[in-house]
Amino acid sequence: MATKTVKSKKVPSTMEELLAATGYTIKTFKRGDVVEGTVTELAGRTVFVDVGGKMEAVVAEGEYETSKDYLRALKPGDKITGVVVSPESDSGQIILSLRRAVEDSRWKALEKAHEDDEIIEVKVKEATRGGLLVETDGAYGFIPSSQLSREVGDKQVLKVKVIEVDRAENRLVMSEKAVTEAVEIEARKKALGVVKNGEIYDGVVTGLVPFGAFVEIKIKKDVLEGLVHISEISWEKVDDVNKVLKEGDKVKVMVIGLDEENGKLALSLKRLSDDPWKVMAAKYPVDSKHKGKVTKIAPYGVFVHGQEVEVFVESVDMDKRRLSLGVVLTEKPVGYK
Repeated sequence: MATKTVKSKKVPSTMEELLAATGYTIKTFKRGDVVEGTVTELAGRTVFVDVGGKMEAVVAEGEYETSKDYLRALKPGDKITGVVVSPESDSGQIILSLRRAVEDSRWKALEKAHEDDEIIEVKVKEATRGGLLVETDGAYGFIPSSQLSREVGDKQVLKVKVIEVDRAENRLVMSEKAVTEAVEIEARKKALGVVKNGEIYDGVVTGLVPFGAFVEIKIKKDVLEGLVHISEISWEKVDDVNKVLKEGDKVKVMVIGLDEENGKLALSLKRLSDDPWKVMAAKYPVDSKHKGKVTKIAPYGVFVHGQEVEVFVESVDMDKRRLSLGVVLTEKPVGYK
């Protein structure tokens, strides 16, 4: 009778053989790999993550301080993405960096704050010529001077709204004024709805800045503040606002610009008087002759004022506020044939 030989299955004697028998494979990693994992435990400053390796991964200890707000918000079961810093530490664990995940989280939070018109807190890091450099949860942004209220002073923590966020350009712009002046801006928008360009109001100068003067006007029950730009103070060139106006001056102004969306009002002082150059153009038409006095000689010509020489008007440039003259010849010039 034939005897049938039965082969016995080999019993796994190593971990590798056991895993091979069950069909389970252990992932291997190298430095720089981007991995996805599941948070399994949070113990103090340590976060354990299952990434499918032979041991759990842990978040690099040095990242706790810079990413603590993000890490504190994690809970077991959360899915996260990290970068392998070390495939195996002294204790055999994979060390992960979550900086990329933290950065993604920060930008998403800022984008949501922008979309939801949310108020956030920032810390002032540095004052620059154009505004303030600020920081929020490790992200740096900028508040332009035009978006700062007068009440900011030397405050180190500000409440702001995000008005521009562009991750690709690493650009984050905020507004402090949108928070502190929100009620005022809404009231201004409503009041500006009844204002029209060309209307004239009595006003009071409330502040002087290098680029112009702020003037308050009253519209029914509302008081609005507008800006008279330095170029709108006088038909003559103004180099120093303080030499022309002072706080408390009562003035008449004309509305020349409305920005209802941002609650801004542009005013003018000079447009309430006639442009002297219109009078000049009418008095001195091209080719008309006049007598004047030489006051200055320059390489490119002479300046005339008074009654010494006879001149004629060559051209009048209203845009550049310039009158070009030619001297009327009373005798033949030397060399003339």
